[in-house]
Amino acid sequence: MTDLELRPPAPARKPLPPTGPLRPLSPRRTPWQRVHAAVLRLDAATPAGRDRAADVLRALAITGVVLGHWLVSGVVLQAGGHLVGDSPLGHRPGLAPVTWLLQPLAVFFLVGGRVSARSYEAALARETGYRTWLRQRLRSLLRPATAFALTWGLVWLGLVLAGTAHETIHTLMWLAYSPLWFLGVYALLLAATPLVHGAGARLAVAACLLVAVLDGSRLVFPDSGWVDTLRLLNIPAGWLVPFCLGAVWAAGGFTRRRSAVALLLGGGGVLAALILWGGYPASMVGVPGSTLSNLNPPTVAAVAFGLAQTGAALLLRAPLRSAVTAPATAAPRTRATPAQFLWAAVALLNLSAITVFLWHQTAMLTTTVISLGLGHTFPGLHTSPESAGWLAARCGWIPVFVVVLVVLGTAFRDRDAIRAHRSNN
Repeated sequence: MTDLELRPPAPARKPLPPTGPLRPLSPRRTPWQRVHAAVLRLDAATPAGRDRAADVLRALAITGVVLGHWLVSGVVLQAGGHLVGDSPLGHRPGLAPVTWLLQPLAVFFLVGGRVSARSYEAALARETGYRTWLRQRLRSLLRPATAFALTWGLVWLGLVLAGTAHETIHTLMWLAYSPLWFLGVYALLLAATPLVHGAGARLAVAACLLVAVLDGSRLVFPDSGWVDTLRLLNIPAGWLVPFCLGAVWAAGGFTRRRSAVALLLGGGGVLAALILWGGYPASMVGVPGSTLSNLNPPTVAAVAFGLAQTGAALLLRAPLRSAVTAPATAAPRTRATPAQFLWAAVALLNLSAITVFLWHQTAMLTTTVISLGLGHTFPGLHTSPESAGWLAARCGWIPVFVVVLVVLGTAFRDRDAIRAHRSNN
């Protein structure tokens, strides 16, 4: 019989400490809930003292420029198989009033002047030198512009090696590189920020007078090449006007509505007189075949139009600010309001402003060229803009352009420029 071995009794286990009622596992958030959370985080991260109206104005200006270019920059497939540029404005003069909405460059320079003046003032407070400040500001412009120029340089080389028709190469390069003029002027005005910061109003008046004198010189000395060359000074001078007014805004100016109303009515009145009795074109952008362009270089009519736009922008500050500001609540929100969604869209567009500006024409050209491979000529994309239905067909292509632009923007976005934008605004 097997012996049994007796073991000592096991020690009693200590009772587990009370844990309280069990908490149910939190359900996984849906994609829509994550979107709401991201919008709420972006809204909460916005400094309380930030003037959101300036960001909305800049977003509206960017949107206007992009839509304007997409609607008036036609690319036509010729019988010989090459591409040439065209514009519906050259065929339908009645569309000129559309350019009053889709040429908001003065608003862009207005906000740019305000941002630059505030950034320079902050640099002075930090005892940052002018050269260091300017180098930081220009870096955020030049880095994405360099990537853009190099990319299109490679495209040009590929087209040449492939034996592409000269007319097609010229059309593509002209439309693609056309946004670069803006960056050149903007960089020049950035360099002049210390002068603008100290004498914005006086410089704005002086720039207006310079544009008027140079623009009037073509009437006194018609058909003179040196006058046309001298009028190129109107390119920086014309856009210096809203840039200076932006610096005045940054310094605390335009607190009363009467100043904005005076700019709107005065600029609008001068513009109407110049169009009705001065022989200036009604279109605020260049029109193929026209003997005079209000934009290249800016005429006194373009400056008057910019003053009217500045007045309108200043008057819209309060309603725009309210549109993107959610009312404060005692309890934290779990769902974003429409105002917060709108602010998120404005903020994201501002963070990608330079990228969108550089690549929006490329998005249109990419769609135009790739679709040629399908073997069809699509209305509003490859056809002449002289027909009445071209503009409607073109509007149908805009969502496609937007998708391509998002892809390009994601591929070429400059994260360092985004960080610089956040710190400088």
